[in-house]
Amino acid sequence: MKRLLLSMAALPLMVGGLSVSASADGINILDNMKLKGEIRPRYENVDVSNSTKSNANAFTARTKLEVTADLLGIDGLSATVGVISVNNFGSDKYNSTLNGETTYETVADPQQAMISNAAVDYKINDTTLHAGRGQVNLDNQRFIGTVGWRQLERSYDTLFIANNSIKNLSVLAAWVYGYQGVANAGASTADKTTDTNTVLLHAAYTVMPELKVTAYDYMIANVHDTYGLALTGKIKTSMAKLNYRAEYASQSDATMEKGVQTPTTGNADAYYYNLDLGANVNGILAGVNYEFLSGTNGTDGNTAFSTPLATGHKFNGWADKFLATPSGGLADFNVRLGYTAKGLGKLLAVYHDFTADKAMTAGTGTSDDLGSEFDAVYVNKIPGVNNLKGLLKYANYSGGAVNGYVNDVQKIWVGLDYKFAMK
Repeated sequence: MKRLLLSMAALPLMVGGLSVSASADGINILDNMKLKGEIRPRYENVDVSNSTKSNANAFTARTKLEVTADLLGIDGLSATVGVISVNNFGSDKYNSTLNGETTYETVADPQQAMISNAAVDYKINDTTLHAGRGQVNLDNQRFIGTVGWRQLERSYDTLFIANNSIKNLSVLAAWVYGYQGVANAGASTADKTTDTNTVLLHAAYTVMPELKVTAYDYMIANVHDTYGLALTGKIKTSMAKLNYRAEYASQSDATMEKGVQTPTTGNADAYYYNLDLGANVNGILAGVNYEFLSGTNGTDGNTAFSTPLATGHKFNGWADKFLATPSGGLADFNVRLGYTAKGLGKLLAVYHDFTADKAMTAGTGTSDDLGSEFDAVYVNKIPGVNNLKGLLKYANYSGGAVNGYVNDVQKIWVGLDYKFAMK
C-alpha cells in the first residue's frame, strides 16, 4: 500500500515538470517532455485439482509511468526514465514467488517496484542507437519478449543499433548485458535480476504485403544459440482477410558465456517449427495452428527446445503449464474461433491438444499424453472512459497421463487497463 501511495504522490510532481524545460547556461538539458502511463488492476484465481495447496486469489494493480524528453538540445538525442510498481493491497492469499506464501498456488505477480526504463537513444536519419534499460519485443515474442501479461514485466539492459535505410528492410543488432523483472522460464527466484552476455541479431524484409521474411540469431549466454527463419503475410480476398505464419528454428550449443545463469546441461541440439493460418470473415475470427518443440528421450544427451526469454503466456495455453518445455518436447495442435466488431469488443475461444515429441514417464509406464486445454477471452472498451478496457479471461487445462501434467488447472482473470499520455 505504501508503494501505491508513493506512486500516486509522485505522479503530480512528474506531470508538473512537463510544462517546463530544465536548462543550464542557456542550453536545454531536457525539453519536449512527454509522459505516458498505465494503471492495471487485476484479479486472478488459480484452482489446481488434487493439490495440497489452497486456491490462489490475487488482487494486484500495476502502475507504470514513463517520461521521455529531448536531451541537451541535440537533434535526435533523447532520454527515457520509467518506473513500474505492483501492489497487492495487503492481500497475500497467493504465492507471488517472493512473499513466502507457499501454501497457496502461484500467481507470479510479487509486490515489487523497479526502474523499468533508464536509457538514452540517438536517432540519425534511418539509424537508432540505444543504451540502457527498456523493453525489447522481437517479432511475435516467441523467443524475445517482455512478458507484458504479468504485472511486473521484464526489462532488458541493452546496447543496440537498429537501421531501416534500405526500403522494406529493418535490421537490429543488440548486446544484452542484463534483464530484470519476470524471471527466465524455469529460472529460480535468484535469477530474477540476471547478469548476462547475450547477443540478438534480427532482420526482417517485406517483399510485399503477402510475404515478409524474418531471419534471426539469438545467442543467449550459457544456454544456447537459436537461429531461424519465418515467413509471414496478409492476404485479402473478396471473402476474407487471411494471415499466415511458417517458421523453422534450430538450437545449438551456446556461443556466448558469462553471468549467473546456470549453463545448460547436455547438448543444445533441438529444433522448432510453427505453422499457422488465420482468417477474418466479416468479424468472424478462425484459425488453426501447429507448434512443435523437439524433446529428448533422456539418453541421447540432448536438450529439449526451449525459449527462456519468450513471452510464454501467449503460447501453448493460458494456464501456463508449458512455460518451460517438457523434457520430452511439446506438440501443440490448436484451433481458435471468435468474433470482433466495433463497440462489441473481441471474443475468442481456443482449444489445444498437447502431446510430447518423445514418450515420457507416466503412472503406468510411458506416455506422450500431455493433456488438453480450453481458453476463452473477452476484451472491450469501457463506455464513457477514454482508453479504459475491461478483460474477462478463462483457462481450463485438463491433465494428461505424463507425470507432472496430470492435475487439472483452472484460472480466471478479471481486469481493467487504463492508459494515458500527455505532453
